[in-house]
Amino acid sequence: MLEVYRAAELEVRPDEHLALARGRALTLSVRELQVLVALARREGRILSREELYESVWGGELRDDDRSVDVYVHKLRTKLGRALPDWRFIHTHFGFGYRFAAEPAFTALSQPGHNQVTASHPSA
Repeated sequence: MLEVYRAAELEVRPDEHLALARGRALTLSVRELQVLVALARREGRILSREELYESVWGGELRDDDRSVDVYVHKLRTKLGRALPDWRFIHTHFGFGYRFAAEPAFTALSQPGHNQVTASHPSA
C-alpha cells in the first residue's frame, strides 16, 4: 500500500516522490520533499530541528548548521505560493516545527503575528 498524506489541499506521496497542491505537482527538490515527508509523517507533532535533521540528513545536527531552517523556509515559500489560503509548517520557538493545515487567516490572528488593519477616512 502506498503512503499518502493529505492536509487541506495538499497531498504528499513519498513513494511516488510527489507533492500535489490542488492536484497539481509542486516543483520540489529531493531534499525539500524529504523534509516535507518527515513533517507530514508526524502531522500535529512538534519535531525539533535535531529530529528533522537526523530524519532527513541521517546525521547529527551541528550547532551552527541552519540546513533545516533553510529548507523549511523554501518549503513555506513554495507551499504559500501554491496554496496561499493555507499554512502548513508552524514554528514553535525553542522547540521546533509542527506540520498541520491551518487556514492562513487563522494563523495571522494568532498571538505573536502582526495584523494589518485598514483605516477608512471619515466622510
